[in-house]
Amino acid sequence: MYQFVEIASTSRLNDPPLPGDVRTVNCFQRRIHGWSWQAFPIGMGTGAVYVTLAALRNHPAPLTTLETFFYFLNMALFLLNTTMLSLQAFMYPRQAWRLIQDPVKGIFVPLFVLSFATIIIGTINYAVPSGHVGAEFIYTLFWIYVTLSVAVCFPMLMIWFNKPHDIRQFTPAYAFLIFPMMLVGVIAFNVLGVLDPQDERALGVLLVGYFFQGLGFFMTFFYLCIYMVRVMTTGFLDGHQANGAFVACGPPGFTALALIKLGQSAEAIFSARDDEGLYEDIGLIWYQSSILAALMLYGLAVFFFIFGVLPYWFKVHKHLNEILGCWALTFPNVGWINTTRLLGDIFHIRFFNVVHTIMVILICITWSVLFSLTVLAFWRGLIFNATPEDVLQEATRLPVGDIEKQQLPLRSSLSVNLPN
Repeated sequence: MYQFVEIASTSRLNDPPLPGDVRTVNCFQRRIHGWSWQAFPIGMGTGAVYVTLAALRNHPAPLTTLETFFYFLNMALFLLNTTMLSLQAFMYPRQAWRLIQDPVKGIFVPLFVLSFATIIIGTINYAVPSGHVGAEFIYTLFWIYVTLSVAVCFPMLMIWFNKPHDIRQFTPAYAFLIFPMMLVGVIAFNVLGVLDPQDERALGVLLVGYFFQGLGFFMTFFYLCIYMVRVMTTGFLDGHQANGAFVACGPPGFTALALIKLGQSAEAIFSARDDEGLYEDIGLIWYQSSILAALMLYGLAVFFFIFGVLPYWFKVHKHLNEILGCWALTFPNVGWINTTRLLGDIFHIRFFNVVHTIMVILICITWSVLFSLTVLAFWRGLIFNATPEDVLQEATRLPVGDIEKQQLPLRSSLSVNLPN
């Protein structure tokens, strides 16, 4: 049996630290032990900025420079999070395993893959036009992403569904376990933007994009149904869970965006392969039907956004130590925001373009506020910071008998006679 014992005595302040003494823990160790998978939404929120900015109708050159800055900042955050979690797995493997198995914190593990997705999109937008990478590299990244999404999502689903969960604590954020596979369609249409429609690989990317987009959307749709049952049972989400209400915008919003863009790619790909008239009008039918389906999903996404906004200020906790959950205000909304711009172009309605511009500005303002508060919370040690006791419980676990032997002289010096 193992037990953590803390010793505090003024008579031994200058002695070497005993096992279990809080003086043996430094700030770096506390940071590593306290790091979590909830750090990845910061990078995803940063990616949301340049993804939405890139879709603006008026796009001057200085704006591209600003987007590139956010792209590199996103990569820096991704490397930082990956490094810290790798060090945690090496130094404190029990803590790393606990985070993966935790029914709440474990749902953020797939966000590692989603964060990688924003980097792929940024690479396509900024590294390909500049000539730093080519279509071959992007095509390879696509299959790496597909492999990662499957390799991460299915094991995490097995871990999460291996235990019962209380529907009264359900939140749309649980759908993060499916999000990486749902985003394959979004990555696919970005990759198709740099592939020649006549390339034999383009059709494979298109079909894989549709396959995983359908799989991901319908699985997350089941989660959204449970979410509505939860709201009817307990009322609006409150506390830190109020942020999770915005995650519900993600599945319909990103699926609407993917359907339109994949439909456009399908039209080009099938037209390029129509040498014998076998694919006549197929691409056009896919595209036109995608617009109808996307418009309906867009309406659902906007509903969930309004459904989350109206009670938000009255339900969310204004605590700085819960700032990480607030990053859900950014990246889940990217899908329906960029779909707004596409619908404006398709139907030639200026109102959609105005709404898109306003929402992009709000995303940038939200990022600025959240990033500032996150830095402040980190500086004050309110996030990513374990207590010395937690670190020592992980790093120093001696048998109770061994600890008592090392503490015997101290206990003798403090012993008193108590009356019977």
